[in-house]
Amino acid sequence: MIPKYRKQFNQEFSPEKYQQLKDILTQKGGIEPGFRISESPIFLTKDFENKLLDASESVISQIKAIPAETLQKAIPENCKVPNDTDQPHFFTIDFGICRSENGEIEPQLIELQAFPSLYAFQKTFENTFCEVYPFLSDIRNTMPHETFKSYLKDLIVGGENPENVIILEILPEKQKTAIDFALTEQLLGIKTLCLTKVKKKGKKLYYENNGEPVEIKRIYNRVIFDELDKTPDLVTEFDFREEVDVKWITHPNWFFKISKFLLPLLQHQFVPKSYFLHEFPEDESLENFVLKPLFSFAGSGVNLNPTKEITNAIDDKENYILQRKVTYEPVFEDINGDFSKAEIRLLYIWRENDERPILLENLGRMTKAAMINVDFNKKDAIWIGSSNAFFGEG
Repeated sequence: MIPKYRKQFNQEFSPEKYQQLKDILTQKGGIEPGFRISESPIFLTKDFENKLLDASESVISQIKAIPAETLQKAIPENCKVPNDTDQPHFFTIDFGICRSENGEIEPQLIELQAFPSLYAFQKTFENTFCEVYPFLSDIRNTMPHETFKSYLKDLIVGGENPENVIILEILPEKQKTAIDFALTEQLLGIKTLCLTKVKKKGKKLYYENNGEPVEIKRIYNRVIFDELDKTPDLVTEFDFREEVDVKWITHPNWFFKISKFLLPLLQHQFVPKSYFLHEFPEDESLENFVLKPLFSFAGSGVNLNPTKEITNAIDDKENYILQRKVTYEPVFEDINGDFSKAEIRLLYIWRENDERPILLENLGRMTKAAMINVDFNKKDAIWIGSSNAFFGEG
């Protein structure tokens, strides 16, 4: 994709520059990325970008038209959090880079979430790619850094003092995304806090700073219920399901409402047909579909080759979907003449008074494995891992 830039990048690439890229990221974050950094950016044409945006805008319009009571059905009873909001603060949408039946490279929707992704890291990643390979500045994101910062600060910190705003996570220092927390702290002047450090008095939440209580007024939430369930011995004073006097950014209910739950409800040429497992038609063939649990995270529980035996053994069929398989096209050539596949995540924010979300940045993932998730890559491959997409004229 975009042969001119791919050729120049591959000519300029060296192991030393790759190490320089990683070193600068580590220096900026004060911590090494906990995931593999791809050697290469993803180059995509403006035409492909237009297809991405067309599909995204269509999906956003369809979501806005879905009744609130339908979205409420997505939230498991044991996960409902009080004081829901009319819309989420974040919206991210993942597309596989595929080849259509007529041979064109096109996006195909894979997943969508109302959950924050690596906003601060991806902006830093893009800037760092441009530092190491200056020619990339010609096709970089046109949003100035200060505008990006202003958008995120307005969304997450709002009008509060940054000391009253926290990033909330479970054991944040052990998360693969810890570098994003560190970069967000630098960008916005807020603290990252483990759920175990949150104190509760009445409906107020606090944390201790130098022995003094500091009230928490806004929570930039990075806790996933799925992970909460997997950490049963976590000792906390605060339960998500309790009513507390705090502003959620974004409200935890939206993790469920904008999720794989919506895929069977959406229609577009770049949205593969999906069904809830209990509604799967008899005239469709399982071999053409991927089985996905509704609320798993980072690819866990996905079955690329479901069978009748597997689907029949599932009791809670309403919590699974079958999504028509798409074929990721290996179009990203490495220095050895091998090709990687990729997907791209568009990172939107959705301010409370805005009719539609605003696109801030993107996140790319590259692989040579069957699944895009970075955990499935072979250790000795190149052009794999976390990346960033640049769009230019083809």
